[in-house]
Amino acid sequence: MTIKQERMMDRVRELLSGLLLLEVTDPALKGVTITDVVMDRELEYAEVYVNALGDEGRQAEVMKGLKRAQGFLRRELGKRLRLRRVPNLVFHWDVSLARGEAMEAKLNQVRASLRPNPAPETESAKTDTESHDGNE
Repeated sequence: MTIKQERMMDRVRELLSGLLLLEVTDPALKGVTITDVVMDRELEYAEVYVNALGDEGRQAEVMKGLKRAQGFLRRELGKRLRLRRVPNLVFHWDVSLARGEAMEAKLNQVRASLRPNPAPETESAKTDTESHDGNE
């Protein structure tokens, strides 16, 4: 990956995030986050990964909203970027967050199963330790 590609991917991510936050009025796109942008060497295509953090159920609604806003977003990028051609935007739902949460839940289950279960204290053991308070 070239330095120019990396810089352009960062710039596109920043611009799209700002546009979604401040200028897009579609209620379907409220709370949508740009998680990553990957561009080809010629900077003709931008694969844009999005997620509505914590709300996986909105995927269909968000993707439809992005399709409606695609022309506006591309036009606004063209005004702000210094490129001969504005990249075509291809939106993808970022599943890495959901995968990460699922992996974390599985790890927590494994950790819990590996912990030794503390033996429940019996009443007689409790009263023995309470009666020996060191004042003998």
